Amino acid sequence: MLIIIGVALIVAGGQAVVYSAKEIARIAGMSETLIGLTIVAVGTSLPELVTSIVASRKGENGMAVGNVVGSNIFNLLFILGISSSIHPIKVNLASVCDMIILIAVSIITYLFAAKDRKLGKLEGGAMLIIYIADVVFAAVR
Repeated sequence: MLIIIGVALIVAGGQAVVYSAKEIARIAGMSETLIGLTIVAVGTSLPELVTSIVASRKGENGMAVGNVVGSNIFNLLFILGISSSIHPIKVNLASVCDMIILIAVSIITYLFAAKDRKLGKLEGGAMLIIYIADVVFAAVR
């Protein structure tokens, strides 16, 4: 019974997030893509951030990295796959551009990690700058 209630609440919460994000985009004159890349993405990633910080502080670095990488792979393949199986998702030029950026950033992150087998403050700072640049780019286009 609790699982059914939990699933119902997740669905209702998801509907509320999408509706609210669309309203914010409409009121602020922002694109839905930009809202998805910022507000929705940050909101849904906060639990992963907390999990990764806690794991890293406990010395479970594999868990911290695996959480982020696994979540992204799960979102791209499973969530996007199920979503598009239920209802086709139109891909516009902005989405293609975002996917190219995602591939480039994935390669950069891999190179950072492969260099010394660690991600330090310098790499983390570079990643934050890249994210800010991506958000600015998404806002401008």
